[in-house]
Amino acid sequence: MENKKHSMEHASTENKFIQLKIKRPENMKNDLLSGLTVALALIPEAIAFAFVAGVHPKVGLYAAFIMGLITAIFGGRPGMISGATGAVAVIFAPLAISHDISYLFSAVILMGIIQVLFGAFKLGKFIRLVPHPVMLGFVNGLAIIIFKAQFPQFTVGGEILATSPLIMMCALVALTMAISVFLPKLTKAVPATLVGIISVTVIGYFINQANPGAVRTVLDFVRDQDNTINTIAVGLPHFSLPIIPLTWESFRIILPYAVLAAAVGLIESLMTLTLVDELTETRGKGNKESIGQGLANILNGFFGGMGGCAMIGQSLINIRGGGRGRLSGISAAVLLLVFVVFGSGLIEMIPLAALVGVMFMVVIGTFEWSSLRLHGKIPMSDVIVITSVSIITVFADLAIAVLAGIIMSALVFAWEHGKTMHAKKTEEGGKTVYRLNGPLFFASITSFKDLFDFKNDSEHVVIDFKESRVWDHSGIEALQNVTERYEQNGKKLHLLNLSKDCNQLLDKAKGIVELSFIEDLEWHIADDQLDG
Repeated sequence: MENKKHSMEHASTENKFIQLKIKRPENMKNDLLSGLTVALALIPEAIAFAFVAGVHPKVGLYAAFIMGLITAIFGGRPGMISGATGAVAVIFAPLAISHDISYLFSAVILMGIIQVLFGAFKLGKFIRLVPHPVMLGFVNGLAIIIFKAQFPQFTVGGEILATSPLIMMCALVALTMAISVFLPKLTKAVPATLVGIISVTVIGYFINQANPGAVRTVLDFVRDQDNTINTIAVGLPHFSLPIIPLTWESFRIILPYAVLAAAVGLIESLMTLTLVDELTETRGKGNKESIGQGLANILNGFFGGMGGCAMIGQSLINIRGGGRGRLSGISAAVLLLVFVVFGSGLIEMIPLAALVGVMFMVVIGTFEWSSLRLHGKIPMSDVIVITSVSIITVFADLAIAVLAGIIMSALVFAWEHGKTMHAKKTEEGGKTVYRLNGPLFFASITSFKDLFDFKNDSEHVVIDFKESRVWDHSGIEALQNVTERYEQNGKKLHLLNLSKDCNQLLDKAKGIVELSFIEDLEWHIADDQLDG
């Protein structure tokens, strides 16, 4: 009864995104309007991440355009938005600072090649091995990161804004958020976030006309970072082959950055894909998305972009705005380029407060608030994993957090399942038969060895694996040890009902024990057909 109660409580947490699910159907108008909103939100972040990477803002803007366009066309998750990201920018920053920018572009190309190979070999399915608590910790950690990323907008030269500009900033942020919350209750004909941005931009324009500088704009933010830049306007990206020495030394320089960026980019993209799947109750294709991300990064390197991956904040803006199809991502990318090439003057007038308000709404929607009430309702080990992944995501990086969470969950799983090894012992026709129940692997070998009575069992001993399985080398060693113990007591051991795939594991034991296999019994951790 206790187990049943625990299972029901744990199952209730499986609906972690129940309040976030949006079943709005795919619609061209929604895709275009949502893409417009996303394009406006992409611009300041692309510029900010370019400064993080130590490159010119246009390198970040080109990356946002190319990543968004190519992944929208070729990726495996319609409605998900990709662009220049902080995670990738931080990785490439040391390379951009210490070497010519051609090394950065070469590393981005290599990053893309690695990602294409990852998808081509159908490794994207392994994202399905990420445990549920790790996913919760991931979204909570990212929500905190997005929240922290807004702090620089409230400062100038590293110092917090003066009282009057700060009050104005907070008031406009609050107005943007209020429009985002209350407008959908009146009409859903247009995205509330888009209306919020436009409304606050109009208000900010008239305030600045009356009192210049009272409302900080996108152009003000860019000038704060580099006072030599007077506009965000750029030309169209053009093809250029990165020029670096074709030597082993050059390859050795870019390889570590490319591998790390590819790993972080794929983890963030596939985790975001999983989240969008939950929100829309549809299924994306991890392998296809990996190839799309790789193609986008390869083109980034040839067209002067800094590379990137999926963006959870902009993806949520798109989903909440009604963007479901590939057109939403395509329109976001194309409109972004149109704005910075032909309409930079209008974009430069957008108040930072409007974009901060939109991102604060993303934070509120991203953070899984119900996870704060899970203590006592789910195993303490799951609570520890959720908390640990959130903290590591904030203070280290996403890749380390996810890997740490998977390792912690795997160790908990091993410990719990290691305690479940037991057997039903019977005497049948002069043989002692042990019918195992539970997996045989490193955590269960001690309890496995304790099952047998080596001195008092019959001359022939049968271990039936119908309800069990040998999982690893430790299990083989345990079988070897049990075999030797029976042999020392002059007894013969028979292993029955082993799965066919255990044959390879037990090769070295064939001369000692008698084996039988069920030829068509196989296990697979995932099916490539499901992931595309």
